[in-house]
Amino acid sequence: MSSTILVTGGTGYIGGELIDQLLAAGKTVHTTVRSKAKSELRLRTRWGDAGERLAVFEADLESDAGWAEACAGCDAVAHVASPFPLAAPKNDDELIVPAREGALRALRFADGSGVKRFVLTSSAAAIAYGHPLEKKHFDHSDWTDAASPSVAAYAKSKTIAEKEARAWVAQNAPDMVFCSINPVAVFGPIANDDLSTSIEMVQKMVDGSIPLAPNMGIGVVDVRDVVRAHFAALELPDDTVRDGRFPLQEKFMWMRDMAATLRARAPELAGKTPTRPMPDFLVKLLSPFLNEMKMLKSELGKTRDVDGSHSAQVLGFDYIAAEQTLEDTLRSLAEHGLIK
Repeated sequence: MSSTILVTGGTGYIGGELIDQLLAAGKTVHTTVRSKAKSELRLRTRWGDAGERLAVFEADLESDAGWAEACAGCDAVAHVASPFPLAAPKNDDELIVPAREGALRALRFADGSGVKRFVLTSSAAAIAYGHPLEKKHFDHSDWTDAASPSVAAYAKSKTIAEKEARAWVAQNAPDMVFCSINPVAVFGPIANDDLSTSIEMVQKMVDGSIPLAPNMGIGVVDVRDVVRAHFAALELPDDTVRDGRFPLQEKFMWMRDMAATLRARAPELAGKTPTRPMPDFLVKLLSPFLNEMKMLKSELGKTRDVDGSHSAQVLGFDYIAAEQTLEDTLRSLAEHGLIK
């Protein structure tokens, strides 16, 4: 593996866990944050023993400032940073522009610094949307149709960013080893109270904020497996990962089944999880007034089952069971005092 790696988005859920493991493996890590003044103390507190092996740089996805310094001396880049909202934005470009420009900016400066390997954290959102309703199963060869009017801003942003990143590498840096990691919703243990959107969903399910289970499902993958996939993408031989596309999912689960799993595996913590379904008409009734319901409305009754077996085979790992992941998520929330 490379000895010095840039991990963008060091304060994020995946980025933080990846930094954790890279430092534990003895690597030197550069990381970018939007505001060094706001973030460096938090990062230094988490990795107090890292010393000079952790360097923090201020760099925004929509500005050139700081990127050359962040990339200098790095052998590889894991570009994790990308906006992920809890509510739908008013304008699609609020997500599309920073996702696309951030990926291309990171690539340009990485190439300019002589970086040989670039791992893009994309998403299953770039795979499983905009398809005919009868299509329910997806793999690494599928692409979201970003031109479809049914596709929401986040899925558009991830699709456009990944496609344009691949095109840029093919045209401008054909010798660079590029691949993408495309996880579904990421769950698992947490390090602090800065919760990702996926983790917040579990929190809301068990504290009574979601009193009824909407008729929707999501793919589940453990953050520890996402980090292992990134590790492998940084470490395996060039020809194994070059141009690879690695969707990550252990299981597709309906929200009612997620709630039942939490109640069965941690009953002392999950007493408020929904036991009754949320009628579709209620989601539709509330969608004009609540952004969260607006996002749920488009997913009612839809199966988006993403096959993660190709990734596990190529990258060399076995998935943690989704049920274990959900239990570990809940117990970690409790350990951090984040369950009401």
